[in-house]
Amino acid sequence: MKLMTAISFSALLFASAAVLAADTAKPASVTVTGFVLDSACAFIKNLAKPISRECAVSCANAGSPLVILTDDGTIYWPIADTIPATGQNAKLLPVAGQKVTATGRVYRRGGSHAIVIEKIEPVADAK
Repeated sequence: MKLMTAISFSALLFASAAVLAADTAKPASVTVTGFVLDSACAFIKNLAKPISRECAVSCANAGSPLVILTDDGTIYWPIADTIPATGQNAKLLPVAGQKVTATGRVYRRGGSHAIVIEKIEPVADAK
């Protein structure tokens, strides 16, 4: 009986460790393409792209987080993978108001999408 209990306990520990490892595993890198704009404009004004670069930069400098809005309407919130987390506007300011291709790890939770940006570049001839 003690052997069965020990085996069952070991199996439970192994299964728990596998679940925890799966929950903390980093997702693979993906690439998304979209416009970098002010998060409030993406929601409040329902914009499909920024009004202008100057507008996006002004909002970012005022403290509003910049996001990446894809053509299908998905909003990607740039996040840091460090704790404590740091804002990502400095990384996005050079391409604010532009269409970009961003590569990084994407996290999803409750309908929200976040991306830890590894590489970001403007799309050539984007309108």
